[in-house]
Amino acid sequence: MIGTVINATAILVGGSVGLLVHTRLPEKIIKIVFQAIGLFTLFMGVQMALKTENILYMVMSIVLGAIIGEALDIDGFLQKIANNSYGKATSAGKIQRLLYRKSSVQTVEKQHYGVVNAIIAAFLLFCMGSMSILGAIEDGLGNPPNLLLAKSVLDGFTAIALTASMGVGILLSVIPLLIFQGSITLLASHIMHVFGETVITELTAIGGLLLIGLGITMLEIKKISVVNMLPALIIIVVFTYFF
Repeated sequence: MIGTVINATAILVGGSVGLLVHTRLPEKIIKIVFQAIGLFTLFMGVQMALKTENILYMVMSIVLGAIIGEALDIDGFLQKIANNSYGKATSAGKIQRLLYRKSSVQTVEKQHYGVVNAIIAAFLLFCMGSMSILGAIEDGLGNPPNLLLAKSVLDGFTAIALTASMGVGILLSVIPLLIFQGSITLLASHIMHVFGETVITELTAIGGLLLIGLGITMLEIKKISVVNMLPALIIIVVFTYFF
């Protein structure tokens, strides 16, 4: 769980800076950080995807996973939760969509928010995305938490802007973040002990493929609905374990 702990620490540090300076980061700084993390994510995805030993299972898993995720509309469900919580016109809703999509930069007007609303908003921002889930899985599988380290840099900068706009509730959001990402990490750790090395290798490779999609989205090359492809992580385990 070291990756999640570092992630939470980065948010605390960034949030503390935001409280002190009471200002937003320039949009061009936020944008270049997104691009840098996007390049790193793309590199990591390629590196992980090349570990596969069965291209057929990888293709079948990503295609079937995408079909299932699209049918369930996981992406749309998460967006609906965010929009229902904050409204499409509010600053909280705007910044939620910005960071959930990881694809554009918008100006966020400073407003006053209650602590509870700020905690909920920050939880959605920091946790309801493919980078959070894939990073926690990577950490739980015993690999270096590189993705969560990259996410920590991004979240740290984001926390500065969020705390300046929404207050101390952003700092408190690390509590649900620790619970959410920590639970996924522990589950992935349990999977590592139950399944063999082949399953873990193919699971890592599928995660890498999803990271490539995430990196492409972050670099604004093409919008790829990575969240709707997450069922592929379950399908690849079934394929490699039973077949």
